[in-house]
Amino acid sequence: CTLDSEVALRVGGDFFFDPQPGDSPVDLVLIAGGVGINPLFSILLHIADLHGYQEGKGNGHKLGTVKLYYSAKNTSELLFKKNILGLMNMFPGKITCCFHVTQQRSQICKELQPHVTGK
Repeated sequence: CTLDSEVALRVGGDFFFDPQPGDSPVDLVLIAGGVGINPLFSILLHIADLHGYQEGKGNGHKLGTVKLYYSAKNTSELLFKKNILGLMNMFPGKITCCFHVTQQRSQICKELQPHVTGK
């Protein structure tokens, strides 16, 4: 987003992301804490599938970028972290993630270090 950009927010409840072929590209910011990652991870997987189809078949979907912000007490409580890292590697620049930990007591593994902020 840039200054004066229009954004839409949705908190909790019944939500989904289902772009149709021909829709204008949309950049998404997904924000999750703890187990709240579950529905957002499903959206992330759907976007990855669409990116895969787009690259392989040209299905008409025009996709923007996705930035996931995901917070937990420590890295061991970051669900799906290996899957998320894999998606970032498969779709560099299209899917990115910033993990935030609030009570990390141990060393953060090297694979996660570039993507983790916190205390």
